[in-house]
Amino acid sequence: MSETGSSILFEVDGMTCASCALRIERVLSRQDGVDEAVVSFAGQEAKVTAGDGIDPDELVAAVSKIGYDISLVAPGEERTSAATRFNVEAAAQRVVLVGAAVLTLPAMALAMLVHGSMASHTVQAVLIAPVVFWFGRQFHINALTRLRSFTANMDTLVSVGTLAAYLYSVWALLTDRPVFFETAGMIVTLILLGRYFEARAKGRASEAISQLLELSATSAHVLRNGELVTVDPLELAPGDRVVVLPGEKVPADGVIVAGSSSIDESMLTGESKPVDRMAGDPVSAATINQQGRIDVEVTHVGPNTKLSQIVRMVEQAQASKAPIQKLADRISAVFVPVVIVVAVGVLAGWLVSGASAATAVQNAVAVLIIACPCALGLATPTAIMVGSGRGAELGVLFKNAEVFERIAAIDTVVFDKTGTLTRGAMTLAEVEVYGDETEFLRLVGSVEAASNHPVGKAVALGAEERGVTIELIDEVEAVPGLGVRGRIRHHDVVVGKPKLLADLGLFVPEKALDTIEHMERSGHTAFLAGWDGEVRGVLAVADTLRPTAEQAVAELRKRSIDTVMLTGDNRRTAVAQASRLGIETVIADVLPDEKAFEIDRLRSSGKVVAFVGDGINDAPALATADLGIAIGTGTDVAVESGDVVLMAGNPALTVTAIELAAKTLRTIKQNLFWAFAYNTAAIPLAAAGLLNPMIAAGAMAFSSVSVVTNSLRLRRWTDPADGSLDSNRPTAGDSV
Repeated sequence: MSETGSSILFEVDGMTCASCALRIERVLSRQDGVDEAVVSFAGQEAKVTAGDGIDPDELVAAVSKIGYDISLVAPGEERTSAATRFNVEAAAQRVVLVGAAVLTLPAMALAMLVHGSMASHTVQAVLIAPVVFWFGRQFHINALTRLRSFTANMDTLVSVGTLAAYLYSVWALLTDRPVFFETAGMIVTLILLGRYFEARAKGRASEAISQLLELSATSAHVLRNGELVTVDPLELAPGDRVVVLPGEKVPADGVIVAGSSSIDESMLTGESKPVDRMAGDPVSAATINQQGRIDVEVTHVGPNTKLSQIVRMVEQAQASKAPIQKLADRISAVFVPVVIVVAVGVLAGWLVSGASAATAVQNAVAVLIIACPCALGLATPTAIMVGSGRGAELGVLFKNAEVFERIAAIDTVVFDKTGTLTRGAMTLAEVEVYGDETEFLRLVGSVEAASNHPVGKAVALGAEERGVTIELIDEVEAVPGLGVRGRIRHHDVVVGKPKLLADLGLFVPEKALDTIEHMERSGHTAFLAGWDGEVRGVLAVADTLRPTAEQAVAELRKRSIDTVMLTGDNRRTAVAQASRLGIETVIADVLPDEKAFEIDRLRSSGKVVAFVGDGINDAPALATADLGIAIGTGTDVAVESGDVVLMAGNPALTVTAIELAAKTLRTIKQNLFWAFAYNTAAIPLAAAGLLNPMIAAGAMAFSSVSVVTNSLRLRRWTDPADGSLDSNRPTAGDSV
């Protein structure tokens, strides 16, 4: 049984075109308790979102009634990857293809070399019978299954066409008329050839997830009872201590407790440069230890690792449907019945016009074969599959197919400052004290150490670096967007913006405000600290810009995309850093709960906004924007709220995401155009008698393969800006 709002995953067998997927989707959606059903023709799977009390067996039974086989994938169950299933399908299609070709080619030779001979026609009939009825039986079985549920798909067209061609030829043989046994055989052979190539191509399109899964370590060295034991990584548990030697893969997510090394994280973040890691730093499963031995305390294993989360996101994107696909689905749903009616009309029309029965049947068969809508069903999902897989290789995760369309309309990118455009690792840069500096840093540093805020940590660390001992405090209270207050040694210490201190009754002297202004013009974040009714000093923390930030802004500007900096920092500091990046629009002094309001205000002015952020306080803005882009090194809340996740702390990946999504959408439109154009142009030609059924079969098979092949070009896609961005790839401190 499922839980409320839970997802149930099924593997689906027997789908041959988009209309099959749409039919299954409709049946599943009509079942009681089902909130939503999404069926992926390219992925050969169905994902059902259902309420409490739904029985998966009832869903299986409902789909089985319409002739398809589906099997439940239990949560956590290791299932056969789509790439493996397509490769198995390709192997099976190759067997029947070879058998059909071995019999069809001699029949073709007889048809071309020995004309009008009863013996030749009889041999052709014998050779082609196994081709049509045995090697092509998959078409007839599927067509019959659909007929029982009063539906039709592309197999219906192939079955009707080949049976009509063969049975007419048998009648013609008995009545001494022209036959085209070889046509029926060649149609089956060419379509089997197309299915073989299509299965191979779809397998290649599905390889991204298989390649991600293959990155996992195959063994782990774990310390147990003082001894080093080699185990399967799946046997690890949180709290275990594992040893990773140079050249080995990290077997699970964890934290380094001893040793230091350079770690190759390219398989997760897309960044080519190794990053330095030491005790206290996190490491992820599947990354490679390049130098010294490290001891890692395991925090997450199996499905909870970052690698598994990436795989789930890619699977989710590949299984989802883009809005543009709805048009193809609607057409596919009615296309096959319409084509059958058209073919019957063509048959009748040619007979009425006085043409021979052979000509009428041949033209009707050509209409049936050329109209198969398989290319239409593959146009969108294969491009989504390859585009999302390529994104994962580059460190960009698209959460759903809709993103590829939404991102194309973006005209404004709003960046959060701290942790996104900057490293988010602040340091205490300046201190001006009106009294004893040691006492000042002891009180202020102790209060800030208890606040757990990045600025507070910078102040506390700066105090310790200056030889000051941090003390435990009696109480602490954070004032969001303004500062912090705490009580230590009978002093009520307040640290934050001048407004906070003034509101709490502390006198703020003019010289302190002048000092703040001076520090802020240098790009520092400055604030006050005081107690017992007086301001006791001014502090400033500094945060360095990420190396790729300036280039990312420049690349967006080249694409006529406006950039905006949104920050809770004061305006002078924000403007100073924005000017270095080339950002002209700055929205500063924004409280955490006001970020979403500012995003909404930009959207109300007619902008189509993407927001890039990393913190907990960015989650509402990420959800409010037309497109939320979360830095994957940020908080889990931010990552969950984003539509796109950048796996490295690299703002330049924003450009990569936009460019790859735009390229994927262009590929989808190209696929749909050629699929529509192909059917629109070819059906009239077939009806007019200008298209031989064998040529129609070859063209139909080629159209499906060409759509998948066009999508596969995305596997080799590189960002046009990548050359300029590569030199600015993040250094060790940029990705976590």
